[in-house]
Amino acid sequence: MTFRALALVLAIGVAGSVARAEVIDRILAVVARELITLSDVTAAIRLGLVGQPGGQDAIRAGLDTLIARQLELSEANRYQPPEPAPAQVDGRLAAVRARFATPAAFTETLAQSGLSEEQLRLRLRDDLRIEAYLAQRFGTNRQPSDSELVDYYRTHESEFTGPAGVRPFADVREEVRTRVAAVQRATQMADWLEGLRRRTEVTDLYVVAK
Repeated sequence: MTFRALALVLAIGVAGSVARAEVIDRILAVVARELITLSDVTAAIRLGLVGQPGGQDAIRAGLDTLIARQLELSEANRYQPPEPAPAQVDGRLAAVRARFATPAAFTETLAQSGLSEEQLRLRLRDDLRIEAYLAQRFGTNRQPSDSELVDYYRTHESEFTGPAGVRPFADVREEVRTRVAAVQRATQMADWLEGLRRRTEVTDLYVVAK
């Protein structure tokens, strides 16, 4: 039975029992046989683990982020990057806690999301493993050429303009280099991720309710 068919069977089963039980979750996507559910997406949103879209369907944006994360995690699991230090995981967990006004609010959100603190720690650990893998894969990109730096500077002059006018290229050269390298890295990562998605069985079941 394919995953799409399985999801359909589950949906029919839920519809048939709606009078007897509350629907608490549903499958939104399947990435290489790994399920991403509505509760996964809402938990990531509530805990601030995905960005907040401006004027966009939050569930759609969150699902897209989790699909990309699962593709990245599958690659990280293949190549086994260094295990993060416990202190790094502790730091990430502390950062998540700091998003809430009180410890009670954090605990309540975990409960609403169906997560234990240990499950959240494992999730944050995997985030660090993904970041380590991406740093290994994309951290040694070629340096931008002088002509690329000058082209970026000329086409983004407004970003280097202050009260005294446009800052000289010599004064902002390293800032320009950092920005160009970041743009190149983001482009390479986007192309790589698109290739991963083409090579991986991804079933997206999310439909916006009308």
